[in-house]
Amino acid sequence: MLQVNYIRENREKVLERLSIRNFKQPELVDEIIRIDEERRSTQTSLDSISAEANAAAKQIGDLMRTGKKEEAEAIKAQTASHKENIKNLSDQLNELETAQHNLIVQLPNLPYHLVKKGSTAEENEVVLTHGEPAQLPSKALPHWELAAKYDIIDFELGVKITGAGFPVYKGKGARLQRALINFFLDHATAAGYKEMQVPHLVNAASGFGTGQLPDKEGQMYHSTVDDLYLIPTAEVPVTNLYRDVILKEEDLPIKNTAYTPCFRREAGSYGAHVRGLNRLHQFDKVEVVQVTHPDKSYETLEEMSQYVQSLLKELGLHYRVLRLCGGDMGFTSAMTYDMEVWSAAQERWLEVSSVSNFETYQSNRLKLRFKGKEGKAQLAHSLNGSALALPRIVASILENYQTENGIKIPEALVKYTGFDRID
Repeated sequence: MLQVNYIRENREKVLERLSIRNFKQPELVDEIIRIDEERRSTQTSLDSISAEANAAAKQIGDLMRTGKKEEAEAIKAQTASHKENIKNLSDQLNELETAQHNLIVQLPNLPYHLVKKGSTAEENEVVLTHGEPAQLPSKALPHWELAAKYDIIDFELGVKITGAGFPVYKGKGARLQRALINFFLDHATAAGYKEMQVPHLVNAASGFGTGQLPDKEGQMYHSTVDDLYLIPTAEVPVTNLYRDVILKEEDLPIKNTAYTPCFRREAGSYGAHVRGLNRLHQFDKVEVVQVTHPDKSYETLEEMSQYVQSLLKELGLHYRVLRLCGGDMGFTSAMTYDMEVWSAAQERWLEVSSVSNFETYQSNRLKLRFKGKEGKAQLAHSLNGSALALPRIVASILENYQTENGIKIPEALVKYTGFDRID
């Protein structure tokens, strides 16, 4: 979340950057500032009365020790109201802090200066395009028809077991999934990321720390008996490893990777564009997360974007990179690159990765700090990216590598699959 001091000292800039997102409640900024002024005034009054009470208590103690009981009782009578006033001011301060917190968590992150104003995905900026569309045979099939033809993914069986959006992978389809996971993890560790195995359920504090709560609770599966949430991405547990931690500057950057299943309710997602593997409630993903020095986070964002692109290049996929406009960015992001792969069979772009810099938005919630050479603690910057999400990568491989004699496996994956063709 944003820092109150920054909002108070940079009101105009905060309003200007929120307008890039088309934020609909700019009045919250002034309300936060008003409450903060009242909170600081109340804190000053509380500090003053507490100091008076402490001084009086010391004076009373000194008088009692020297036998001046009457003088001590007189001061005690004069300061009798201090205790009640301190309680009232403390209660008022707690109420103001709660009100301020409830408002500030409604503010999204401020877009980086390179992020352009816009409302929809159509207004995202194309940064680069790599490769050429695959040349497919006549009567090319979308991946859901290929999955049925070669008996590698069963969507109806998943409906029977659980419901729509929970496919069952079979035979070479399951082996392709496992191959991709190992391929992505091996490349991540070779790039300096430490592999982690993390829980697939998190508590509310973890959801708040990375910004899923209170913004996205409607999109998360909630185990109400235990008050735990199924993770929508490995970003949540991996980043929360550093909640309430003070790092050393020399420890930065910290680079972690993790494979997890991901669970998303995707409420309200219907239509042909979500057919097959295009949008699921459960899917596999390898995530990369970095915690870095604020001075280097945008250099790190470019590095992470290049890393994800290197995976797409190895898989031989035609892709493009988008810089998201303000209105299409996630709530917690300061800047996001999306990587999209061209589906020649569906004749549209499929998002396969998002790489984002959150600056201090998450670390302020997490209380994730580091100490520099001067010994002063300051907030770190956090970043994460999909490297990669499997469903649309699988869809892209099936569609773009289909031939009249089956589906070729990208050369980089053959040593992981143990076969070079699905037929």
